[in-house]
Amino acid sequence: MTERSEEVGRLVAATRALLRFQGQLGLQGVPVAPEFMARRARVEPVVSEPTAAPVAPVVVPAATDPVQALVEIRTTIGDCKRCKLCRGRTQVVFGTGLATARLMFIGEGPGRDEDLQGEPFVGAAGQLLDKMIAAMGLGRREVYIANIVKCRPPKNRDPEPDEVAACEPFLKAQIRVIKPEVIVALGRCAAQTLLRDPTPITRMRGHWREYQGIAVMPTYHPAYLLRSPSEKRPAWEDLKAVMKRLNLTPLPPKGVAPGAPK
Repeated sequence: MTERSEEVGRLVAATRALLRFQGQLGLQGVPVAPEFMARRARVEPVVSEPTAAPVAPVVVPAATDPVQALVEIRTTIGDCKRCKLCRGRTQVVFGTGLATARLMFIGEGPGRDEDLQGEPFVGAAGQLLDKMIAAMGLGRREVYIANIVKCRPPKNRDPEPDEVAACEPFLKAQIRVIKPEVIVALGRCAAQTLLRDPTPITRMRGHWREYQGIAVMPTYHPAYLLRSPSEKRPAWEDLKAVMKRLNLTPLPPKGVAPGAPK
């Protein structure tokens, strides 16, 4: 070992001993001479990290007409720039359906087709959801459909916490206006966000939960059902529980035996 290597080794050992001693005193980190800190402060301005602006609560409009109240919420959203999803979206996807619907479906966020058309669930997953709604004896315009976030996440990724925080107040306002009897949470993201519960959707689905006094049925997202057709029957059982609660009569598709929508 060279003389320089021995010197470095002694310095390392001394530094470790100093840190152990500081730890015993409840101190952390390497001490810095005050004159050095003062000099660095003169030449290195402190730059604080940007923080997200607090999201103001959304007040439910005073309008007694639910249709007008939803229009006012949409007007409040405007050309939203409250989170980074605005950078890549084509348009805000607000929601669609009956303003006084007894049943509300809530998904994760818009996909490519929804982003282009401005309406939730209009792509392949939306077509399957339409079949599921029809099998329940309802039409798309007899329910209300919305998402946790109203702008498309890049490459259809999960919405990030700051994006959910910026958008969720508008969803809550929609729910307060519509006053559905039942909410069907479509998929993991919707269920976990609404219920504040990290339980996997495979364990959450099929079990009644509650959101601000409203019955919630978590089930699989239609996009997942397209990838995993064998899970359509369990999802159909979830919807049958919803029908029972709402006293709905299922209408099996023509030429298809009663069961999960094809």
